[in-house]
Amino acid sequence: MNISLCTITFRHHLVSLEQIADWASRNGFQGIEIWGAHARHIPFATGHDARWLAGFGLQVPMVSDYLPLHKPEALEDKTVAALNQARRWDTTNIRTFVGPSGSADMAEPDRKNITSALRAACEQVAEHGRSLLVETHPGTLADTLASTVRLLDEVDHPALGINFDALHVWEGGDDPCAARQVLQPKIRNYHFKNISARSALPVFAPNNIYDAAGSRDGIVPVFEGEMDYTPLLQDLAEEPDARISLEWFGDNVFDTLKRDCAALHKMLGDAKTSLQHAS
Repeated sequence: MNISLCTITFRHHLVSLEQIADWASRNGFQGIEIWGAHARHIPFATGHDARWLAGFGLQVPMVSDYLPLHKPEALEDKTVAALNQARRWDTTNIRTFVGPSGSADMAEPDRKNITSALRAACEQVAEHGRSLLVETHPGTLADTLASTVRLLDEVDHPALGINFDALHVWEGGDDPCAARQVLQPKIRNYHFKNISARSALPVFAPNNIYDAAGSRDGIVPVFEGEMDYTPLLQDLAEEPDARISLEWFGDNVFDTLKRDCAALHKMLGDAKTSLQHAS
């Protein structure tokens, strides 16, 4: 099992990548998921790349970016830039959202345009041996299991995969375990986070969560929230190569990530042991 932290955690912190990498390597992490905004602002001349990160015993499971699928005139250049970062960090996966609105609110012609743009981007990344992962997320065409399955069918490209954000799958009204069973052949990465109550989910709205002065009320450690991760972890015990990124947006960053990582390792180990005994 490969557990990573996300550099988006440090979007409002004065912490260097060297400090993050050193800390991650000493606290049970195997990787660092690089936020696209961070990747673009780390000069290539620094020598920070996959080889440098490997010196800490770490790798990059995914570059998390935002391709402008609703702006086709900018899409090709933005995809090239994302590919350059994927090459730099030696990762197969580039993450994007499929917006700019949810499945229930998007008109069919707009959906067709978005899926056409997504297919074009998939063709572009496939030429370089990469995959494009759409994230399960509200306000996008991957906001419910039904719409996500439809999206996969509409695009119909082998380079298209899924970044399975378990909390947002739950938020969309689907059971994460059942959704994982359906999407598993396309899942390349998992995002784990949690919330104190379903009523607090709006805290993750982009206009709040990216705001340095935004509310953080309701954001809690992975195993202390309303969504129960135990059933999903029992299923993931059967997927030893799964990649899980802890996506933390709250306070007490280092302490929370350390405790969540340790708890995740323990729960996955316990689930794997139970699975072995059952067989």
